[in-house]
Formats: sequence, C-alpha cells, structure tokens
Amino acid sequence: MMRKVEALGVRLRCRVEHFQSNEEGALVTRIGAARGRFDGLVFNPGAYTHTSIALRDALLAAGVPCVEVHLSNIHAREEFRQRSLTAGACIGVIAGFGEASYRLGLAAIVEHLRAQKKGGGPKRGGRRKATKAAR
Repeated sequence: MMRKVEALGVRLRCRVEHFQSNEEGALVTRIGAARGRFDGLVFNPGAYTHTSIALRDALLAAGVPCVEVHLSNIHAREEFRQRSLTAGACIGVIAGFGEASYRLGLAAIVEHLRAQKKGGGPKRGGRRKATKAAR
C-alpha cells in the first residue's frame, strides 16, 4: 500500500514519509513535531477517530493542514463509529475507498497546498513534504 502512495508522491513531486503506531501518545508526539517539518499531513487515526481528544488537540496545535483518511466508510458502520473527533481539526475527510483512500488523501493535501501557494499563502522552497501517519 505504501509503495503506491510513495509512487504517487513522486508523480506529484512531493516527498512522502510514513509513520505508523498503535500508541496514541506516539501519534500525538509525531503530529506535534510536524510544524516546520511537513507542509501537510494525511492521517488515519483508526479507532482513535472516535475517542481521542488528544489527537484532535495535537492536530489543532500543530497548525499543519491535514486530511483524515479511512479505509472503510465510517458513516456506514456502527453508530458509535460514525462520529469523528479528529475530523474537525482537518481540512477534509476521505473514507470508504480502501487502500485508495491514502492516495486520494495525498492528492487532496497536495492540491490544497498548491492552491494555498497560488493564493498567496506561505511559500516554501524545494519539494513539498507530506507525511502519512496511520494507527
């Protein structure tokens, strides 16, 4: 799955860095370190989607645009899984496209960053960087 995401990153001219952890604290720490290091995030919070105020706070504090992704359509699942605590801290959510959700998320964050740059947003030299953090 990550090879396809990395191949898309090459086509989009952005660097992709992958990080995976099942530990909420490790994810909070990694998100907190994103400011100044990454231009954007693609994030699958997994089951923490529905429970983690800490991840939501970390996303807001980092100040880095993020696209939340899910392999399954969380809105077609059990009622308690249909609410995302982290989505409100993200610029958008992509769900239900299986492994393609990650590629769609990467394309979305790159498009957002490029549109922001055209609109006079912060300019940074070199290749764009995006990271994917997954639970």
